[in-house]
Formats: sequence, structure tokens, C-alpha cells
Amino acid sequence: MSETSNPKQTALHARHVAAGAKMVEFAGWEMPVRYGSELDEHRAVRTAAGLFDVSHMGEFRVHGPGALEFLQRMTPNNVAKLQPGRAHYSGLLTPEATYVDDLLVYQMGEADYLLVVNAGNLDEDLAWLKSHPHPDCTIEDHSDRYALLALQGPKAIEILARHTTTDLEAISYYHFVNGSVAGVDCLISRTGYTGEAGFELYLDPADAPSIWDVLLDSGADDGLVPAGLAARDSLRLEAGMALYGHEIDRQTTPYEANIGWVVKLRKGDFLGREVLRDQKRNGTTKKLIGFEIKGRGIARQGHTILHDDAEVGTVTSGGWSPTFEKAVGTGYVPPHLAAEGTELEVAVRKRRFSAVVVALPFYRRED
Repeated sequence: MSETSNPKQTALHARHVAAGAKMVEFAGWEMPVRYGSELDEHRAVRTAAGLFDVSHMGEFRVHGPGALEFLQRMTPNNVAKLQPGRAHYSGLLTPEATYVDDLLVYQMGEADYLLVVNAGNLDEDLAWLKSHPHPDCTIEDHSDRYALLALQGPKAIEILARHTTTDLEAISYYHFVNGSVAGVDCLISRTGYTGEAGFELYLDPADAPSIWDVLLDSGADDGLVPAGLAARDSLRLEAGMALYGHEIDRQTTPYEANIGWVVKLRKGDFLGREVLRDQKRNGTTKKLIGFEIKGRGIARQGHTILHDDAEVGTVTSGGWSPTFEKAVGTGYVPPHLAAEGTELEVAVRKRRFSAVVVALPFYRRED
């Protein structure tokens, strides 16, 4: 981390430092990348549970009589299908149907929504929303009002249940409730970014250290560990989840990124709809694939993908899969090379490694 930088710190910064975490600057924040072994943290989430501090994420409140109409215009998913207590995944798209950002949309109440955006895009997202004003809609940055903890893994529900009277089993995926954890008011959301079952807890930053301590102490015998950004990235890669600046960006549309399920063309007009309607009818010029490396090479973002000695695409994410103990990655290639079993090569520095296209996601939990 640069000595001249001045990153923000979450309410849990002292806890991370005390735990010996390696801290790095990420999206303008000083964040824990790992506490010990990132492989151990990854495996703990897959087999038991991990606790992440993701308080760097941004939160916007969108409310007023025109909030629904505004969000219908700004995002491709159908906000009208939400109701209080439900959330969905969506995006902020340009008129060209490419991504300004991806986000979660929570319906908090009648004409009242919470948007959760990426930390690195927060200022741009807010400016983008405000550049498309609706006369009956107010947009407010509430990011400083929230800390966000993610308790993820097969034992997450068991651990959290010890500290709340909320019926966690009754919260379906992408649903949420207002409740309390260890006496602290929280929004308890059945969401996450790891491919595992779990919860995200939105709470006052002042309360975050006590809840962090309570959960880690309670879950220690169950295998719960604090987990950092490195494990979060390898977990989301295995789960085939897009990361802004990697799989999605200002040059990529939902259909190209295999996220076409967020596009609801029949709901009415929204930014990028005409482009997406054309892509739905006629196809795209590139497609996101998953691949496995044959051998010991590790693909990283920006590495070249080749077929028959010709450059055909670029790696968007790559790394070692602790779950499957092999190197995996994602990247964009022409659609005719996207079929499972297609043989490719990845250029890593001055070497080439054989790769094969495989289905995404690499990992899917068994419910």
C-alpha cells in the first residue's frame, strides 16, 4: 500500500490488525486480504464457515413516489416483481447496454429501495443515477450508515441462530428481514458472494466490532474463521460470479457475460434495451467461458487466449481452485469457441498452457 495514500478504514480495522491480517488498499479502503492462509480460509467457507468484513460496499437509498419508475428505467431486471423483504441482483447499464456497475436492489418498503454497489464505483454510480433524475424520486448516499458482515458457509445458519430469535430457516434466498443479532438491530439478508449458503448483516458501524467478536467466539468450535479478500475472490470465481472490472465493465453486456437472466425485455423501456433486444435475437460477438488449465500454469486477468495459434480472447479472472485443486479461469472468446470441451491455449508470460472449456459455475453447492 502506498505511503502517500489515505485509504478509508472500516469499523473493524482494529480487529483485523489485532488478528494479524495482511492489509491492502482496495477500492479506496484498507482491507484484510488474508489473516493467515487464504487457502485455509477458502476451505473453511466451503466446509464450515467464514466471516467477512465487506463494509466497504456502498449503499444508496432511493425513495419517493417515482422510485419504482426510476429504477425500472435504470436497471434491466424487473423491480416491479419485488416486494418489501425481497431483493434481486441487477445492473446499472449504459444506453449501449454495457455495465456502469452491478448491484443488489432491496425493497425496504413502499416506494423505498436500498441499492448496494461496489466500493470502487460508488462515486461514479451516484453521479450516473443523479444524471438521470426523476422528479418524484430522491437518491441519498447512506454508505456511512452501514457496516456489512458476511457470514458464509454450511454452518452459517447454525452459528447465527444462537444469537437471534429470527427464524433464519424461513428466510429464502434473496429475501431479508429486519431483526436483531446479539441484541443489535440488523438487516439480515440471505445473500452472499461465495456460492455457499449464508447471510449478510447490515448494521450500524458502531455495533460491528461487538457482533464480529460474538460470531467468531461462538463459531470457533464449528470451524468459523475470519476470511479476507483473497478467499472471497477465489470463492466467487469457483461459483462463477462476475466481478466488476473483470467479467463485466463498460465494454460488456449481460448477454455476453452469461447474466442474461437479469434482462427482462418485456417489462418496458430501460437503458440499453434496444441493444439487448438485438443481441437476444441475433447473438453476440463474444461469450464468457470457464476453462481449466492442463498442467501447472495459473491464468490471470489480461492473459491471452489462443486457438490454433491465433489470439481469440482474453482472460478475465483466473487462479488456483482450492476446492478442486486445479487452475481455473474465465475469459471471453468468439461464440463458436465457447462449447464445452473446446481445446484452447493460454499464454502466460512466455509460456503457453493447454486449456479446455468447461461449464460454469465451476462449483455449485448441494442443497
